[in-house]
Amino acid sequence: MINVFNKNASDHLTAAIFFDPNGSTGIARYDKVKYAEIEHTIQKQLGFLWTPEEVDINKDRGDFSLLEPYKQHIFTSNLKRQILLDSVQGRAPTMVFGPISGVPEMETWATVWSFSEVIHSRSYSHIIREVYAQSGLVFDEMSNIPEIIACADDISHYYNDFLLYSSLYQLFGYGKHVVNGVEYDVNEYDLKKKLWLCIMSVNILEGIRFYVSFACSWAFAENKLMEGNAKIIRFICRDENLHLGMTQRLLRTILPGEDPIYAKIRQETRAECLAMFKSAINQEKEWAKYLFKDGTIIGLNEALLCKYIDYIASHRLRAVGLPIDFDAPTRNPLPWTDSWISSKSVQVAPQETEQSSYILGGVKQDVEKNTFNSFKL
Repeated sequence: MINVFNKNASDHLTAAIFFDPNGSTGIARYDKVKYAEIEHTIQKQLGFLWTPEEVDINKDRGDFSLLEPYKQHIFTSNLKRQILLDSVQGRAPTMVFGPISGVPEMETWATVWSFSEVIHSRSYSHIIREVYAQSGLVFDEMSNIPEIIACADDISHYYNDFLLYSSLYQLFGYGKHVVNGVEYDVNEYDLKKKLWLCIMSVNILEGIRFYVSFACSWAFAENKLMEGNAKIIRFICRDENLHLGMTQRLLRTILPGEDPIYAKIRQETRAECLAMFKSAINQEKEWAKYLFKDGTIIGLNEALLCKYIDYIASHRLRAVGLPIDFDAPTRNPLPWTDSWISSKSVQVAPQETEQSSYILGGVKQDVEKNTFNSFKL
């Protein structure tokens, strides 16, 4: 039975993270939590809170007008693809993971995660309003690019499949259910398998599919162009790395550690998960080819981007225990991207553009009553 408050919820310290037998969460309490790593990630994401309007991108309008047409194509195409990716992520975590959460911290993480993705989507609109004379054209042309549509189908497939079966479970429980003349077999093992594949798909989305566009944005800034956009992308990348880390923890330790069914599912789905990674890798390489079909940026081209994709993908595969069956660079082919990805570094002087390394609300509670005993006034 679906409701907004489950008075029969399990003890939040013993409940299953997903599909608890007693249903969804009840009291929203965080004084004690079952999964401290999820609570820590929530606090970190809240400490990263930012808005796109903080970043001045007035210079970007002039920069864009001076770009050659093929560079405008690279910049605009990446914006379109990022809009698509975060359009999915801005709503899916809350829709998909929130209702099946059995512990308050996971339910809250789904909400905070989605909210940060909404900020990303609003960032793209902020950039488009400031840079383009006709902002509507950027959005209206998105559906005409096959490379974007192919990506949309891939990232939404596992979300949609799992959402359908989890909704049936929430309404009717386990069993065979006929809806609009179609019979669905909702059983525990298959439902958890669909959840596993869904999280793996999200892991790939957060860990691979953004990085071609990220690298392009930072390459422009390395050439002193579109620096406001690059600063926003740095904020977005910082958030995405946090989201990636949580999906990796769910797949690597939390789910298999809580329920042995997931350990079996992990082995059973290895081939399918590896195929998902390879599909994403190939799509990103096709995207790089599409971007650079008419020209390159100083310091970046299709060949370098493809090596970078392999480098990033090898790390993502290793993080979730999947084999690397292709030749991947052992060193970053684009080493200058490291300074952009690191949230502690500052790419330009503070007086030239906004700092991107600050954290709001990230207070470390490490002061004890004797800490200042040695101080004298």
